[in-house]
Amino acid sequence: MGTNVEMLHVADAVAREKAVDRELVLEAMEQALKTAARRTYPNKELAVTIDRHSGEIQLFHVITVVEEVEDEENEISLEDARQRQPEAELGTVFKDELPPIPMGRIAAQAAKQVINQKIREAERARIVEEFEPRLGELITGIVKRVERNTVYLDLGHAEGVMYREDQIPRETYRQGDRVRAYLREVRAQNKGPVLFLSRTDAGMLQRLFEQEVPEIQDGLITIQAIARDPGSRSKIAVISNDPGIDPVGSCVGVRGARVQAVVNELHGERIDIIEWVEDPVTFVVNALAPAEIERVLVDEESGIIEVAVAEDNLAIAIGRRGQNVRLATELTGWDIEIMTTGEEEEKRSEESESAKALFMEQLALDAEVAARLVAEGFMSLEDLAYCAEADLAAVEGIEDAAVLQNHARNQLLGNALDEADQVHEVAQPLSALASMRDEVAEELRANGIETLEQLADAAIDDLENIESLTVDEAENLILAAREACGWFDET
Repeated sequence: MGTNVEMLHVADAVAREKAVDRELVLEAMEQALKTAARRTYPNKELAVTIDRHSGEIQLFHVITVVEEVEDEENEISLEDARQRQPEAELGTVFKDELPPIPMGRIAAQAAKQVINQKIREAERARIVEEFEPRLGELITGIVKRVERNTVYLDLGHAEGVMYREDQIPRETYRQGDRVRAYLREVRAQNKGPVLFLSRTDAGMLQRLFEQEVPEIQDGLITIQAIARDPGSRSKIAVISNDPGIDPVGSCVGVRGARVQAVVNELHGERIDIIEWVEDPVTFVVNALAPAEIERVLVDEESGIIEVAVAEDNLAIAIGRRGQNVRLATELTGWDIEIMTTGEEEEKRSEESESAKALFMEQLALDAEVAARLVAEGFMSLEDLAYCAEADLAAVEGIEDAAVLQNHARNQLLGNALDEADQVHEVAQPLSALASMRDEVAEELRANGIETLEQLADAAIDDLENIESLTVDEAENLILAAREACGWFDET
């Protein structure tokens, strides 16, 4: 097809300018030349090569050996192929060189488009390859433009995007500003990869502390949890892996220098540094700082911690718009309920009276014994039924702990049976409907409708698989079920 040393110079120049591999540019050029050659040889299978050293360009007609020839232009039978090359096999490819073609204006334009497309694809692949390993890192960029509250950052050979929700409230960005942000996602899209940056992500706070606190970098201190209200307040829980290191003091730094550097980067965001401890009560008390806590009650089954504070501490514990308790809840993983000591005492009094009434009603205990049980922490039948017998026997006024415990267990069993009977009474069988035929009931049960309540809730479409019913019969049956279940009773 000819010799073109200039082709190699162009490839080198494009590779440098676009920061892509020279080989990829040459492959794109080969593809472009092949596209241009199709205008001269529209029906031929083509191949183009550019010599990597001399720049010589060659154009070939590609012919493949096949068992049954369907495309006479580009295929050849094994018998004919062996006349050309005795050792030819199925799948063997012959390349017949074609004469050079003139590169007209249209062909050159098509070639340029192919090269540009290939280079764009290479640039996209390079961006993903460069930035995917940097997920979760802090990246510095220059603000290129701000459009509709979205900030676009120049990251060198790539562009980052920071949406409004990723921007700290009240921060402003102008073209040319240097901005440090957290790379939270690299997403490949049809128009190219998008690098999503954030200054509100909890990872931003973690990376800043890792930069400012050498003990975190060295693994001597670990960040266990972070809760952020970006631009306003954050709580960070840290733990020391070395008994000789104070985790909170290390993160604060001498005269607060380390934490102040983080605060400055986040434009004044207040940061509470809390020592992480395994004991949930201590951890929650620490997390609610600066509020002073009077009493704490833990309900491990429901994951709720009730916290009582003095009246004058209530606003501090809750925080502005509930911020303090919300961040503490997020940090600790416990659902924290704040109340005043007066409210807590009133609630405990109501719970005690309720438990005392329960023991008197269901266990036939007198008021004095019931009150003593409550005072010792027994608040339910389950507490009595499954506690250690010795704990129950230690309560003053309990003459036979074993008898009382058996009584509580029997009462629990009786209550459970009563509940089961109530459920059974409510769930009426299909046979309770006088107009219900046995074969219809059987088909309904096969379709998951086993009670009159379920039939009453059904629609006509739900009964379309019941072969023994017409549409009118199905409608009448549903209406009858609804009447039997009291849907139309006057209130």
